[in-house]
Amino acid sequence: MKRVVAALILKNGKVLVCQRTRHQSMPLKWEFPGGKIEDGEQPRDALRRELEEELGIDAQIGEEVARIRHDYKNGGAVELRFYVVNEYAGEMENRIFRDVRWAKRSELPSYDFLEADLELVKDLATGKIVPSH
Repeated sequence: MKRVVAALILKNGKVLVCQRTRHQSMPLKWEFPGGKIEDGEQPRDALRRELEEELGIDAQIGEEVARIRHDYKNGGAVELRFYVVNEYAGEMENRIFRDVRWAKRSELPSYDFLEADLELVKDLATGKIVPSH
């Protein structure tokens, strides 16, 4: 099973969402930044590395707010862990995505997210997880 970490980067009541390019698997779908946990890597370290690679930021990884196991129809299974990121250093830059946006929580369901993220998107939009401060 593929183990994946993703960040819910929050700023001014909005959350960062990223769109895959045409050349990635599941092209043009929206997702939260992050990626695969390498062998021997701790989940938080993996997420810090991925955010540096994808967005050029040095993120402070907060609490784990969700863990989802998703089985894709083609047989692949993935375990996703979502962490809150409230603070980061560095200037954010889009290094690998087609598009990167700050989305209001209420707008999240209107984005075409990866299947594995849909439940979390709903929970975020309704404030069920990571309530707005």
